[in-house]
Amino acid sequence: MATTTADFDRQLEPYRPELLAHCYRMLGSVHDAEDLVQETYLRAWRARARYDRTRGSLRTWLYQIATNACLNALESRSRRPLPSGMVAESDPLQPFVHGGEVTWLQPMPDALLHLGDPAGAAVDRGSLRLAFVAALQHLSARQRAALILREVLAFSAAETADVLGTSVASVNSSLQRARARLNEAGVREDSVAEPSQAEQRACVERYMKAFEKADIEGIKRLLADDVLMEMPPMLNWFVGRDNYARFMGWVFAKAGSTWSLDPIAANGQPGFAAYRRGDSGAFELHTLQVFTITDAGISRTTVFQDVEVFAAFDLDTTSGS
Repeated sequence: MATTTADFDRQLEPYRPELLAHCYRMLGSVHDAEDLVQETYLRAWRARARYDRTRGSLRTWLYQIATNACLNALESRSRRPLPSGMVAESDPLQPFVHGGEVTWLQPMPDALLHLGDPAGAAVDRGSLRLAFVAALQHLSARQRAALILREVLAFSAAETADVLGTSVASVNSSLQRARARLNEAGVREDSVAEPSQAEQRACVERYMKAFEKADIEGIKRLLADDVLMEMPPMLNWFVGRDNYARFMGWVFAKAGSTWSLDPIAANGQPGFAAYRRGDSGAFELHTLQVFTITDAGISRTTVFQDVEVFAAFDLDTTSGS
């Protein structure tokens, strides 16, 4: 093990994107995940003299530190759901109901994970989908850790038991319960058939053009029959192409039909930041929207209106378009 800070940092730095993705899956928060990765590196530095190469790889050791840091953090943090996993479906024209003190799942900027770059090659896009990370939030902390280590990161049962400081039997039990819970939720990491990244982005570009024209029929043609829209911090959510169209009609009537849209990428999924023309004539930041796209079309739109989310994506409050 390197003895200088510079040498140690060089050895650990390649693991940062995948550790950040791991902490995000565990915690559902961009800010918390970044803090836990920093804590992981600090703990690793302090314990570097005790690292035993014969007991496992540097990567496994780092995951052990990161996972236990996440488990400790989750003892004092509530889970981060999305509305569709928390309350019953609502009518699309029902008045907005704020979630109050609920702490919602946040989207993760692709840029922080270096997705698409060599530095982020070890990060699995599929396991970052908002629907999958939201489903993970319904598992206990240790079930969540067991499932991520075994099924996302492909650790063996023995490696996972070593990371969690438990037995293989306990790991297998946690994994079985986690799988059952995800099956009940109808979401699995590998269950979504989706087009290529280029095809997904092209679909969202067509959606953006229709949105900028307030073309509801154009938007509707891009949707799957069972499309779901949710809008944290509001509890409202609904399913279906016709409900979606009704809601978009209300949006354009209420917020106007003049918009400026900037593409973004989050959780390995395409999206955009929406700016509406305000009373002053300037385009003001309104929402950040992330899309799940399957072979049937847009199957999920998650619309965020939260200053922490805007800050994580470094969005300008106004657009010059």
